[in-house]
Amino acid sequence: MTISVVAPRDELLLEMSGVCKIFPGVRALHEITFDVRAGEVHGLVGENGAGKSTLMGVASGALLAEQGIIKIAAREVRGDPQLARDLGLAIVRQEPSLMPDLTVGENLYLGLPESKRPSLSNLSQWAGQLLQRWSSDVAINVRAHVVTLNPEQRFIVEIVKALACEPKVLVLDEPTEHLAAEDVKRLFVRIREVTARGAAVIYISHRIREVQAVADRLTVLRDGEGQGTYDASTLSEDQIVSLIVGTSLDRAFPEKAGTNIGPAVLDVCDFSGPGFSNVTLSVSKGEILGLAGIDANGQREFMRALAGLAKGRGTLSISGKSLIFSSTKDAMGAGVSYLPGDRHREGIFADLTVRENFSSRSPAADLIGGFVSPGSEQRRSRDAVKRFAVKTPGIETPIRSLSGGNQQKVVLASVLATNPSVLLVDEPTQGVDVGARAEIYKVLRDTAAKGVAVIVVSSDAQEVAGLSDRVAIFSRGQVVETLSGEKVTEDHITAAVLKSTSQREKAYHQSSPIWKWAAGDAAPLAMVAAAILILGVTAAFWNPFYISPRSLAGMMTLVATLALVAYGQQLLMLVGGIDLSVGPLMGLSQVVASFFLIKGMPIETQAMGWGLVIVVAALVGVVNWILVDPIKLHPMIATLSTYMAVQAVALLLRPVPGGMIDGTVLSTLATRIGFVPVTFLVAIVVALLFELALYRKAIGVSIRGFGSRPEAARVAGVNPRRTRFIAYVGCSVMAGIASITMMQQVGIGDPRSGLGYTLSSIAAVVIGGASLFGGRGSFVGALLGAIFITQINAVTSFLSLDQAWQSYLLGGLILAAVALYSKSRQKVIAA
Repeated sequence: MTISVVAPRDELLLEMSGVCKIFPGVRALHEITFDVRAGEVHGLVGENGAGKSTLMGVASGALLAEQGIIKIAAREVRGDPQLARDLGLAIVRQEPSLMPDLTVGENLYLGLPESKRPSLSNLSQWAGQLLQRWSSDVAINVRAHVVTLNPEQRFIVEIVKALACEPKVLVLDEPTEHLAAEDVKRLFVRIREVTARGAAVIYISHRIREVQAVADRLTVLRDGEGQGTYDASTLSEDQIVSLIVGTSLDRAFPEKAGTNIGPAVLDVCDFSGPGFSNVTLSVSKGEILGLAGIDANGQREFMRALAGLAKGRGTLSISGKSLIFSSTKDAMGAGVSYLPGDRHREGIFADLTVRENFSSRSPAADLIGGFVSPGSEQRRSRDAVKRFAVKTPGIETPIRSLSGGNQQKVVLASVLATNPSVLLVDEPTQGVDVGARAEIYKVLRDTAAKGVAVIVVSSDAQEVAGLSDRVAIFSRGQVVETLSGEKVTEDHITAAVLKSTSQREKAYHQSSPIWKWAAGDAAPLAMVAAAILILGVTAAFWNPFYISPRSLAGMMTLVATLALVAYGQQLLMLVGGIDLSVGPLMGLSQVVASFFLIKGMPIETQAMGWGLVIVVAALVGVVNWILVDPIKLHPMIATLSTYMAVQAVALLLRPVPGGMIDGTVLSTLATRIGFVPVTFLVAIVVALLFELALYRKAIGVSIRGFGSRPEAARVAGVNPRRTRFIAYVGCSVMAGIASITMMQQVGIGDPRSGLGYTLSSIAAVVIGGASLFGGRGSFVGALLGAIFITQINAVTSFLSLDQAWQSYLLGGLILAAVALYSKSRQKVIAA
């Protein structure tokens, strides 16, 4: 096979000199100089908060340095992720930069520079081939939404996405934290392939052995400052650790409990659940029990069942009392606390502060007279920050701004603050530097010494051996051996795992096909279509006139207007926005038209009127965009302000309805083919064209990706400001177009004629399957939602029902649709 060489060996592919980066209250980087040569693996190590991820964020353009020069392939880059990608830099982050509401294939597509992207019509085949290059037995469906993947699968997708770019510089930031042993081996093979073609790899890890095994050179950071660059082969593990922490470090594990173990606290017998079966074991006071085995062999599933996150059956007792956990609340009430392995999805509240994250698991400790005492909460939080040596400007700092290891410390402190009888710990030192690991080991051993029964799951056999008094070996969901005493060593654990399981089996739990379907994009469409059919058949049975041509034509006319404005609302909701001003805007458009599209006006004047309707709508969209994007107002506040302003302008122009629209114009708008209004046919065509663009055009995938996760989309090269501009202006323009179809229904310049469409358009979009948080929706769904709302209004009249039934039926379907989708997503994610 011919390998295309990126650059001659030793040529500088990345140069950074004098780089400084400051966050509020923190100097993250100071005068950093760093370079990477073609054909090398350059290790980058340091404690949590040393500046490693920040330095790579600056290199990738995701962060803008206050000073310094950054060059990729001899070209300067400054705060431009798209340019950095185009020049050949790809980065795999600690938290995969994926968009959860997009499929695996769509994430891989957006992850590539535009020049390397395939046709969307061939997306699944192309994405499948990329995953097959990683492993022929990879258990990842390219059509699955990323939100349904487990942590290991998300990291594999992130790595495959970076490799697909064929980068000149590949940055791997803690790439093995969620990978099983066999996938770590695959990663190292890919690293060698990358360097063989003359590209470079920057390898960031707290696992010193891995860095030593793979790196040619090694750079050490400490507190945002460089500590030198070394030939990796000349440094021992202890020397690297000393450079990282600044002093020599005793890396021994704390002394084990020995004979200082009390009576059993936790007993399980014949305990079974998703991914494990017939588990029988006990944990005593003061004891740390390790759970080991190849990943996906039941140890984590067993722990999650003990935490109340999955259903288990069998006998479970704590201090002799038999219990059944149906939720985490039940488990915590029984004294069981859980430190999750997936910190970002289950451990932290990213938008809350350090204080709020710490106190969230133990709010009762701060209650005085039924109210939270701010003083108590602050005192406990400061004590925890000090005890766990959390590097943070203060307890009011958003936790998302902390390094991964410091986040882990806050989560551990929060869990221990619940004063548990049984502590469940999944990957206790994930993303934590070598210095902090020793601190966490001591905390866990001290916790056990206080009489707490501790269970630990870790993918690091050395960690399990060093921490645990006993180790239960899992294979294929069952405990096949228990090690104790002198047998609790890394060698014995590894041997027991290998003897019990000759090869790793992918044991992913599969949710039922029904729940998978319900979580997909087609489910809301099918639900609404079924509701429309049932409602229509019922109405036709009671009143045959319901399906007469005249009745259907009238409903179609109303559907066209609602559908068109709903398309605009859908476009905006896809990026996480909402527009409350569409109703008044439709009324203003009617008013503008009533001055120009009247009988006797020359054709030039009428043409000007048509143009002004669209221009006025677009200007309102621009105003909304300015308020939301540059000024940073919340979309509801911004568009509510526009709502009132637009309504006021309309009332100033037409205090009372006036200005009859030319009959010729109305007749043209009322044109039918048979009994079907042309406007209805236009609404259908527009829905299909928009739907096609949403899933088969780059702009549609980019819009959905941005709504799903704005920062990940920005890093992937999606321009946030331009995307929001398209959405806000597009929404208003669609409202203006909808007002044109409304003319035949109103026929006069009425400033209040569109007010009802604000809530109706939102309801149509939500019924059609859109998420108010962005990233998910369908224009065909919005059309079906518009049909259903119009149908409800008509059916209640045909069946002589009270108008309250309109609200009952509409609200019922909204609740059913949202509940089904939410529950199905929970089922699929849990699987």
